Amino acid sequence: MTTLAEAKDTRRMTTLLEGKRKMPAQVAVYIFATVPAIALVAAVPVLWGWGVGWADLISAAFFYTVSCLGVTVGFHRYFTHGSFKTGRAMRIALAVAGSLSVQGPVLHWVADHRRHHAFSDREGDPHSPWNFGTSPAALVRGFWHAHMGWIFDRDLTNRQRFAPDMEADPDMRLVHRLFGPLTAVTLLLPALVGGLVTWSWWGAVTGFFWAGVVRVAFLHHVTWSVNSICHMIGERPFAARDRSANFWPLAILSMGEAWHNLHHADPTSARHGVLRGQVDVSARLIWIFEKLGWVHDVRWPSSRRLSRLRA
Repeated sequence: MTTLAEAKDTRRMTTLLEGKRKMPAQVAVYIFATVPAIALVAAVPVLWGWGVGWADLISAAFFYTVSCLGVTVGFHRYFTHGSFKTGRAMRIALAVAGSLSVQGPVLHWVADHRRHHAFSDREGDPHSPWNFGTSPAALVRGFWHAHMGWIFDRDLTNRQRFAPDMEADPDMRLVHRLFGPLTAVTLLLPALVGGLVTWSWWGAVTGFFWAGVVRVAFLHHVTWSVNSICHMIGERPFAARDRSANFWPLAILSMGEAWHNLHHADPTSARHGVLRGQVDVSARLIWIFEKLGWVHDVRWPSSRRLSRLRA
């Protein structure tokens, strides 16, 4: 017999979710989570056997930077947390750039991340590593779940509850629907660049492999490491209500997202790396955009506020 507490929990979880991911979309999730990962593993023997050219490295670095900053500055700091304001053109550009990371359509990404902050490291958090307990076996299971296991869950976060502003924006709904074509662009454009630079089919193949598939996989695991590693180990100089932590080895690759403790202590802050030596590439880009007049009302952290947040 269902207890009153269980009934309340059921109703609460019902409001968190909006249904199940359809099977074709679920198959696509498996493909785009596993195939790039396999390519990342295959990159080691490929690099050893055939190497990688300068054109591939430069192209991979360019597409990595654009797609990573699209996620960190666009999907995360702007759309999810409103760390600054901007106009329609920049808004669309950030949504498109973030979609090139192949981390899911923009409306799903924002709803999932807002839900993560609402229930961080508690029941309802879609990707907490602490969902299964604190024993060694539970932490291994939790790490897998937080890192990439959670994306295979067919439950969809309720967008009307967590992202009604995004749902109401026709531009964002359009970019959301164009996730499939944008995925094709982010994989095939590097192949086109590689082919044109080297004027060969082999250049197109290596461009697709290194700057397309391997780059997407590498960015996936950098982003997922913020969900997993940065909620398990690291320094916690600021007072947050969860287990978010700073993990400096990820700082550059994540464009500043690995300064995760301050972010959870002050989610709307446009800058995450606020202490001496904490490089935050995403914050610097926002600063440049502000100087150019492309963004405004940026929520920069004040020294007074940071003092209040110190653990």
